[in-house]
Amino acid sequence: VQLVESGGGLVQPGGSLRLSCAVSGFTFSRYVMKWYRQAPGKERESVALITSGGGTTNYADSVKGRFTVSRDNAKNTIYLQMNSLKPEDTAVYYCNAWPDYWGQGTQVTVSS
Repeated sequence: VQLVESGGGLVQPGGSLRLSCAVSGFTFSRYVMKWYRQAPGKERESVALITSGGGTTNYADSVKGRFTVSRDNAKNTIYLQMNSLKPEDTAVYYCNAWPDYWGQGTQVTVSS
């Protein structure tokens, strides 16, 4: 089983990033997928969720209207489009095949 996140980096406030999570080793299309993040000194928090077919999404209040989760079941990949980024979005972002499998995380830093 592998979940590999990519797309993190350093961005200025107000900027955008698109995270990807490519998965293998399990039946991706059967899983609810989630994005979590963990900032230094804070607990890991759920950011976004997308159901197995992609028909339903859910977001933390802190990112609603700015982040968009999507998935491509043909490519075994989920995405997190992050717009209007704020310094408080700085964290390591993880994808999760709920509840079983986790990626290694990708760092997102929002700073001028």
